[in-house]
Amino acid sequence: MSGTPDRPPEKSHPETHGWWRWLTGGNSLEGVGEQPDYRFTLANERTFLAWIRTALALVAGGVAVVQLVPEFSVAGGRRVLGVALILLAIIVSGASYRRWQRNELALRLNQPLPPSRLPWLVAIGLLVVAALALILVLLSSGGAK
Repeated sequence: MSGTPDRPPEKSHPETHGWWRWLTGGNSLEGVGEQPDYRFTLANERTFLAWIRTALALVAGGVAVVQLVPEFSVAGGRRVLGVALILLAIIVSGASYRRWQRNELALRLNQPLPPSRLPWLVAIGLLVVAALALILVLLSSGGAK
């Protein structure tokens, strides 16, 4: 924030701070390859945000199961189901960022987009959660006659 009589003092911008560069990714991909068409970059970002919404919905579902669903006849069933959904959300949010980053790199290097296991991961995760929910429901309805 130094200044001279003919020049006003420089203001500190967040972009110059280490925490801001870490938070925003800094220039990590800027110097790689060439700038892709902005439409592809924005499409990649929209896809990333869709995965983040999916993760957020999984968190909300996990919390709702633990807080709102009546207790199953199996002790701790709600908690297991809720924790499974929240763990899946954590994995999806981390994997979605990695997917965005790999796609952005491929766009900048004019290469084919890399394959993603994220849809497979979500499908298998939800298959496990749904099977667990089905088992808990069947065990609970069998005991309430």
